Amino acid sequence: MNILEIKNVVKEYENKKALDTFSINIKEGRIFGLLGPNGAGKTTLIRIINQITAPDQGEILFFGENFKRKHIQDIGYLPEERGLYKSMKVGEQCLYLAQLKGLSKSDAKQKIHYWFKKLEMMTWLNKRVEELSKGMAQKVQFVSTIIHQPKLIILDEPFTGFDPINTEIIKNEIIALKENGSTIILSTHRMESVEELCDDIALVNSGKCVLEGSVEEIKQNFKEHIYEVKFEGELKSEIEYFDTILSENGHCIFKANDKDQTHSLIKQLVTQVNVTSFNEKLPTINDIFIKSVSNE
Repeated sequence: MNILEIKNVVKEYENKKALDTFSINIKEGRIFGLLGPNGAGKTTLIRIINQITAPDQGEILFFGENFKRKHIQDIGYLPEERGLYKSMKVGEQCLYLAQLKGLSKSDAKQKIHYWFKKLEMMTWLNKRVEELSKGMAQKVQFVSTIIHQPKLIILDEPFTGFDPINTEIIKNEIIALKENGSTIILSTHRMESVEELCDDIALVNSGKCVLEGSVEEIKQNFKEHIYEVKFEGELKSEIEYFDTILSENGHCIFKANDKDQTHSLIKQLVTQVNVTSFNEKLPTINDIFIKSVSNE
């Protein structure tokens, strides 16, 4: 089931279309990567989903219903530009933000205690935000984003400011949130995070969705029939129907001249060498991103 459907949305600023008949579907219980170069329209889309601004045209459905103000309670949003009150104590601020999202004071305190203990943040409760490092403040805001157990979580560059250890901690929490039923929109320029976390992606460019689908399907659609082979022995004759991209002792990379020649490659190899490893090399999300944007 789709948790969110964006249908032909248009948003214009000063006669420039930030979104131009933009459409995507986001499935429930998955991690959805929202990708695109700077100025592509991602921020405008996120602002519309959070009802910070409204579309000029188009339709938005949340679990099949017309998108309304009440649905904001089911959304958690971690903006790229962080917005904590620097002079407030961390615990007081989290309590305030949790209550804004509809939690009672007692439930909010309970959940704050749970998350701060889980993420080893208990000693921060009585500190002011201005005393925290950028990474520590980021962790606090992450907790404030998810504390009311939203159905849809929007994370805009969530790993900014984190060292590798805390990046891994937050990645694991994102996966756990998905496993517990949350749907996550991940907007990031870190393609390695997209590869690791996302089930589906949409690529935004010049206000349009130029690519959408599951990561696996998109990789299959962009593959170039390149194969990496490791073997024992020596190749003594050329491999027909394939270009050799790399050749070194026991390791070759071949590119097919015709996509239907895979069996021919294997057949030719096993007559000459003992094949120990045979893999098709699929393009990375970064490769696909660059190719798709360059072709626009």
